[in-house]
Amino acid sequence: MSALLNPADSGFRRAVAWVAALNLAYFNIEFAVALAIGSVSLFADSVDFLEDTSINLLILLALGWSTLARARVGIVLAAVLLVPGIATLWTAWAKFGDPAVPAPMPLTLAGLGALAINLTCAVILARFRAHSGSLSRAAFLSARNDAFANVAIIAAGLVTAFAWHSPWPDIAVGLAIAVVNLDAAREVWEAAREEHAVEA
Repeated sequence: MSALLNPADSGFRRAVAWVAALNLAYFNIEFAVALAIGSVSLFADSVDFLEDTSINLLILLALGWSTLARARVGIVLAAVLLVPGIATLWTAWAKFGDPAVPAPMPLTLAGLGALAINLTCAVILARFRAHSGSLSRAAFLSARNDAFANVAIIAAGLVTAFAWHSPWPDIAVGLAIAVVNLDAAREVWEAAREEHAVEA
């Protein structure tokens, strides 16, 4: 383990700490809204905020470690990225038994708030996305993919409000979030395995 962090490491550490704090704060907001209106997509996205908090806290712990140790943490992070997808599938399945339509205005507003948080996180992390290998890749990909998911949540809210009063736009977006997270997990896994193969 390195005794000292170089300036780039120090900047990355501060960036990751900010991103972890922002994700934890918005998890509480979005999870409360998801429960209040019965939204699959908001539930999936709120779990994603909690997962992002965990990822960034793990990254903080691993900074300063050897490349091999970081690669091993990257493999763990790839598994963590699967959690929101599994939670989303479970929630969507439960929704089939209670197909209530989520309130479109809170759905849209919560999506807008989530988009603002994730774009902020993506901007904070963008200049570090090639730093520390799979760790920074995991953090950046998570923030970037979440921003795309938030646009879809906003669209689902608008469609529900003005075009199709149905639970299906919300369910479809929730399942799409699961697919995006599975792909991000694959990318982080591949990056971490490459690092591990080089250093092992």
